[in-house]
Amino acid sequence: MNNLNNTADYSSQMDPNDVNDNKAMAVLAYLGLLVFIPIFAAPQSRFARYHSSQGLTLFIFEAVYSLIMTILSKTVGLIPVFGKITVAICGFIGIVWLVLSICGIVNAVNGRAKDLPVIGNIRFIK
Repeated sequence: MNNLNNTADYSSQMDPNDVNDNKAMAVLAYLGLLVFIPIFAAPQSRFARYHSSQGLTLFIFEAVYSLIMTILSKTVGLIPVFGKITVAICGFIGIVWLVLSICGIVNAVNGRAKDLPVIGNIRFIK
């Protein structure tokens, strides 16, 4: 489990003033659709942009997951065993998204620019 959180850390490359000024923007990046606030409100902040990239990746994965689960939920009644397995998997993955959001928020509040576990190396914003 410790290796899971052993991800790239870019904190030393961030300007301390930028970090202090934009922690709130960085936190917003992990709150669903609010990810777009720091993207447009703090485009010059390297710290906010970094966390926006992490938050946008998480948001896209969550949106795709929700779409797939909506489609699969239509089949739950058709195949009872498959439905129970699907519900269990959905619950677990939902917890994973929550944990990743909390990891990102904790990193942002602590002024760290550290990749999220598992999905952190995927970038949609440079």
